[in-house]
Amino acid sequence: MKKHSGDTDKDLSPIRFVKGTLKLLDQRLLPAEEHWLTLDSVDQVARAITDLVVRGAPAIGITAAFGAVIAARRRGDDFSAWRADLEQLNQSRPTAVNLAWATERMLRVAKAHGRLDSDALETEARAIHAEDIAANRAMAQSGSALLETGSGILTHCNTGALATGGIGTALGVIVAGHRAGRVARIFADETRPWLQGSRLTAWELARQDIPFKVVIEGSAAALMASGQVQWVVTGADRIAANGDVANKIGTCSLAVIARHYGVRFMVVAPSSTVDPHMSSGEGIAIEQRDPSEIWRAAGLEQAPAGFDAWNPVFDITPADLVDFIVTENGVHRPPYDFAS
Repeated sequence: MKKHSGDTDKDLSPIRFVKGTLKLLDQRLLPAEEHWLTLDSVDQVARAITDLVVRGAPAIGITAAFGAVIAARRRGDDFSAWRADLEQLNQSRPTAVNLAWATERMLRVAKAHGRLDSDALETEARAIHAEDIAANRAMAQSGSALLETGSGILTHCNTGALATGGIGTALGVIVAGHRAGRVARIFADETRPWLQGSRLTAWELARQDIPFKVVIEGSAAALMASGQVQWVVTGADRIAANGDVANKIGTCSLAVIARHYGVRFMVVAPSSTVDPHMSSGEGIAIEQRDPSEIWRAAGLEQAPAGFDAWNPVFDITPADLVDFIVTENGVHRPPYDFAS
């Protein structure tokens, strides 16, 4: 896995597939450094997903699709070994349904051709990427239309171009609303322990010359009580058939506070994030990460003696706390029913 600097522009594309290799903008180093990783094996792709080089459910799915192409070119006619590669990718981040959705699409293409046709698989991976770009635009249009002129918005984690194949899900709605003159104030919470809000969302907004303020997560209630925000807008990593939402840890807390203060709560995600076979959020497996990440976020290499931590990556926001779910297919309102 080679590391090198890369130039990026206003229309950021953090996932690039060039001549059989996958190039990822290393999000662990932002905003201090902009470095690109070049990956040419499925082991490297799976590790990049696990290690948060790339994150965000749509972006993970796109990355896994290109990882399947790389694996196919290495495996030749060994279909069984390639299936094992797909499972390795699926296990790299199990909560985000987009990952398994993307590898399943790649599997269907391989079965349709009766062999590992790497060109056909690359075409499918590029189609997944292009579809996400189009979905982002559609969601931005539908979601921003819900916002009233003068709205203040609080967003959680990072849901922009870094987390998707296009302009973003929740952040795409916020940016579109700002450009349309509907959004007057934007607040990005830090999103601990990886600080995706203060590192990544802030970085994206600053690149687009959009004014914003970073807030600590503990200030959410005070912020909503102050009347400065009328909306909380977030993404999702998996949406159950009943509308329960799995998203970055802390999302449920924001939804509870928002309901208390009369602030509306919008979830923005592509339809690939909806899992119609998952009846409710109770069945969604919540990824647990190494507790040492919490101490590293505090500048410590390891936990002090006698210290321990609980470090779930996601939580479940009950559907009855969600006012709108926006996909590329439009605006969904409660009661939600995404069952197949």
